[in-house]
Amino acid sequence: MVFRRRSAVYMLLVGCLVLFLSPFGWLMITAFKDPSELRAIPIHWWPHQPNLGNFKEALTHFDYLGYAQNSMTISVIYAVLVTLASAWAGYGFARLNAPGKRAVFAVLLSTMMLPQVITLIPTYLLFAKVHLTNTYMPWVLWGLCGAPYLIFLFRQFFSNMPKELEEAAIVDGCGQIRIFWRIFLPQSWPVIATSLILSFSWTWGDWIAPALLLDDSRTTLAVKLARGYVNDHGAQLGNLVAAGAVMYVVPVLALFLILQRGFVSGVATSGLK
Repeated sequence: MVFRRRSAVYMLLVGCLVLFLSPFGWLMITAFKDPSELRAIPIHWWPHQPNLGNFKEALTHFDYLGYAQNSMTISVIYAVLVTLASAWAGYGFARLNAPGKRAVFAVLLSTMMLPQVITLIPTYLLFAKVHLTNTYMPWVLWGLCGAPYLIFLFRQFFSNMPKELEEAAIVDGCGQIRIFWRIFLPQSWPVIATSLILSFSWTWGDWIAPALLLDDSRTTLAVKLARGYVNDHGAQLGNLVAAGAVMYVVPVLALFLILQRGFVSGVATSGLK
């Protein structure tokens, strides 16, 4: 009976895995097809002759690496700044006492329910008023302000750290800034890894903000992928879009694989229960 239950659970999990991976699998198959196979009726499920040249052409059809560098610059700047700012804010909510702290934290959490689309026009008008459009300063400012969800993660993590660590540091003459940088922040590597992965993915995959704030020469790869692969007649080249999209997810996967090891190591060596 137990074996049957386990088999049923495994089959269900495998079915869910196939269902979730099927869009990416179809994207991979499309990336190897010739343009004629995309228009064939009936549909060709598998390419007759896999065309590796699609990936090379996807890199050269426009300045793929240049736009990828723009995306990488914005994503790294935002990920680092928002992680540090959120960690500092989370430390303040978790370990410092101030009047109205709970009310401010409740307001902060309530902002997570605010749809981003509501703030698009005010955001653009604000940055245009101070002449920050077509620059990367909006991502710097957004990073310095922190992110509500990441602040919540750091706050929960710092709240569970032993008070004895803080008391011992105070006895040794450490101030709050030194306690944060020397004790709490190094211990929070699991949350730091999570924050870097999430914030990098948010920015790397964002299409709306770069399309709204940046011109064509400084925009990101996400925007260029959506409108860069067209022929002389303006028709979209589906095989190149698929090849470019496959390469587009590589940095996010690489970051996850790298920080996943750090996440596990941080949990194992933090000494916290």
